[in-house]
Amino acid sequence: MTAEKDGRQVGRPPLTERRKAATRLEIAREAVRLFAAQGVAATTADEIAAAAGISPRTLWRYCSSKEECVRPLLTTALDAAAERLTSWPRERTLADGISTHPPGRSAAALAEDEQALRDLVRLVRTEPGLRAVWLQVHHAAEPVLARVLAARTGRSPDALEPRVQAALLNTALRVAVEEWAWHTAPGTGTPGEAITEVLAIAEAGLPR
Repeated sequence: MTAEKDGRQVGRPPLTERRKAATRLEIAREAVRLFAAQGVAATTADEIAAAAGISPRTLWRYCSSKEECVRPLLTTALDAAAERLTSWPRERTLADGISTHPPGRSAAALAEDEQALRDLVRLVRTEPGLRAVWLQVHHAAEPVLARVLAARTGRSPDALEPRVQAALLNTALRVAVEEWAWHTAPGTGTPGEAITEVLAIAEAGLPR
């Protein structure tokens, strides 16, 4: 149930919104599967729509281009991390909050989305359209992370310190997922483990 708090909706979104989010995520999964199998150029919007069980017209209501179809697979993880960090206990590190698996997901569901994410991030190296979406998602995440970090310290999200911290955290998250997707074999690591390692490097600071 959704309630109002400080002019914002809190709690679970309405059923219609949850269905739309589920449809977007299913489109993203099928788009990545097809892109990985046959490449972006060889994949049509009609094929993505058919694989997702919707009409091409419906697909275009959700996505402005076939490359944009993958965006929910990227934003879902970042949104979940930001939501966790908003209420993350002060006595626990942010690294723990970021690398913790979201609650309520089965191991099978997590494994399925991790494989799709791995396939997608591997594709961004050679597919300019997907790389643009990948970088745009991280660019959009930066002010969200700045607000989260500022709230933990009582500062304005427009202050220099939380903005720099958000940029560092955002880049660390991107590098961690790329490292995991590009340099580890399937089944040998998780994004959370890569994030923990990269955040440890980031916390050590720049070399003198």
